[in-house]
Amino acid sequence: MAGLTLFEKIWRPHVIADLGGGFALLHLDRILVHDLSGARALEEVEEKGYSVARPELVFATPDHAVSTEPGRTEDTFPVGGKMLRAMRQRTRQHGIRLFDLGQDGTGIVHVIGPELGITLPGVTLVCGDSHTCTHGGMGALAFGIGSSELVHALATQTLAQRTPRTMRLRFEGALPNGVTAKDMILHAIGRLGTAGGTGYAVEYAGSAVRGLAMEARFTLCNLSIEMGNKIGMVAPDDTTYQYIAGRDFAPRGAGLDAAIAHWRTLPSDGDAPFDAEHVIDMKEVAPQITWGTSPEHVIAIDQAIPDPARAPDANRKAAWENALRYQGLEPGKPIAGTKVDWVFIGSCTNSRISDLRAAAAIARGRKTSPHVTAWVVPGSERVKKEAEAEGLDKIFLEAGFHWREPGCSMCVASNGETVPPGQRSVSTSNRNFASRQGPNARTHLASPAMAAAAAIAGAITDVRRI
Repeated sequence: MAGLTLFEKIWRPHVIADLGGGFALLHLDRILVHDLSGARALEEVEEKGYSVARPELVFATPDHAVSTEPGRTEDTFPVGGKMLRAMRQRTRQHGIRLFDLGQDGTGIVHVIGPELGITLPGVTLVCGDSHTCTHGGMGALAFGIGSSELVHALATQTLAQRTPRTMRLRFEGALPNGVTAKDMILHAIGRLGTAGGTGYAVEYAGSAVRGLAMEARFTLCNLSIEMGNKIGMVAPDDTTYQYIAGRDFAPRGAGLDAAIAHWRTLPSDGDAPFDAEHVIDMKEVAPQITWGTSPEHVIAIDQAIPDPARAPDANRKAAWENALRYQGLEPGKPIAGTKVDWVFIGSCTNSRISDLRAAAAIARGRKTSPHVTAWVVPGSERVKKEAEAEGLDKIFLEAGFHWREPGCSMCVASNGETVPPGQRSVSTSNRNFASRQGPNARTHLASPAMAAAAAIAGAITDVRRI
């Protein structure tokens, strides 16, 4: 009998019932709730005459709609203030733990889950946000759900899901100079496309992944959904266990020892078959930058902007032409040197302390270009405090960056913080869709170091030349 994959070792014990037709009813170990949809979901639970099944397994925080302006209050962005008050009322009513604005523990939902030890290897975890796949970096089976699914999950602590196929994506070799986890996953999306993983749970493996620090694994898994994979995972190992030890909600002492003994059984067996497998040689990967309006519109920083005449088919030719028109770019020209107006360092993809350290290493002793507005938005209160204790805030401020309060901010711009129409942004976030950062804003995705380099140069630039 063939071995099992990491995904199968977590999925199977969580199946309560086989629903037939490829669907299973899963037990959920954790539910995360944010301000954009949380209060409304809880209200709907009440309207349907239910209660929250396991409030002790539900955790809430405001992130999407809160202002990140220094000195903010809950009403700095009035719409967000209204959502937050509704969230406070509903979570209190149902006995759900809320990490409130300004409190220790608050921040972007996908940053605080691992940070607090709410996320653990082997758990099933859901949230009404597509980037819930982030938590898979710790070996959790985590995925985003829709609003009606969230209501069901809150009322029953279960969810019906179609069993996905399994994919393994191996990155083999050492990371070249200037290359980060963000570059690895953007390169993979460029190669496989935004639908390349549809219907699969992907496990990232290979020597390059094993060598990644914990926070880099979150970045890798965060963009799984941009490749079509609802679920992205990395097998837990000693790097994972060292990260977890001492976290607020993680087991301690003998409980942690027992948990680690179990977690060591989770990695895929050597003979486990996958439904699909891809291998990327790290020698192929250079610092990446997107040029268009999809994460698959990505090239190495030293490449030219693609020519639609060379697109592989008519549909992509039309998509490339539309993207270039929106982005105001000419095919065949180098992407490096394209003038930028804004830089955003933040989001659930790249707002952790290691991301801020990487950006600060570029900013240290330099100045942002006079025509660039550059924001640094920490992912959580703890990240902010840790960065300030290390003096990173001072490095950014002295270089001309703005140092903000934690939140999703300009990633999705649902808190009113937007890039002005027609202006060009280099962003460490996860989506470069048309108007994602504001009406008619032009977004280029990149790593924190690449974004900081763009702020200094005033143009898209090769971080390896800084």
